[in-house]
Amino acid sequence: MDLGLKDRVYIVTGATRGLGLAAARELIADGAKTVITGRDADTAAAVAADLGPNAAGVAADNADPEVATRLITTARERFSGFDGVLISVGGPPAGLTTDITDAQWQAAFDSVFLGAVRLARAAAEQLPSGGVIGFVLSGSVREPIPGLTVSNGLRPGLAGFAKSLSLEVGPRGIRVVGLLPARIDTDRVRELDSLSGDAEASRERNAAAIPLRRYGTPEEFGKAAAFLLSPAASYLTGLMLPVDGGALHNI
Repeated sequence: MDLGLKDRVYIVTGATRGLGLAAARELIADGAKTVITGRDADTAAAVAADLGPNAAGVAADNADPEVATRLITTARERFSGFDGVLISVGGPPAGLTTDITDAQWQAAFDSVFLGAVRLARAAAEQLPSGGVIGFVLSGSVREPIPGLTVSNGLRPGLAGFAKSLSLEVGPRGIRVVGLLPARIDTDRVRELDSLSGDAEASRERNAAAIPLRRYGTPEEFGKAAAFLLSPAASYLTGLMLPVDGGALHNI
């Protein structure tokens, strides 16, 4: 199936590792050109070099109010276009409600929530018809995850924002979509498993609760993201796609 990604230009934030990197890799494999971001300039450049000539690495912090304009400008200058953005940020700190400080809440809000809103708003202003704005969120949008209070608080709000945005920009031919990953085998998920004190037991217990009885691979997530961002998904907007092996219990 031709996804129609050849020579389309995307920005993928938080793409030097984990889910963002998996999505960027699949976009490029199908012919897209991608500006990837990470907090460290050397790391972003090295990952872009590994991805090949259709990738450009930029140091960026989603909490920086100037980032959105800079990334869109980079996409246009480097690849002569701008067709979409996938907004992915590192997971906020784990912890129970009583463990999270005001400073941690504020830092997470600035990067996870407000930074994503700014970038989506800037993209909505400049994308042409056929453009797409994607969010990497979490299964916590639909079911709170024990021990991830900050994610449980912020991710559903972003999903609501994404739905609202889809209604506003739909008449201009711009789509807004979200992905809800669960137990994808990334460094972040392995870190969460280790918090239990027995990472292997935690992994086995969590895998047993997934209908497919295993964690997903980054490649599986990346392929789902590439499809949802592609012209092949041109009639899909305002939806949140679980990529979770059936872990969410709702319909």
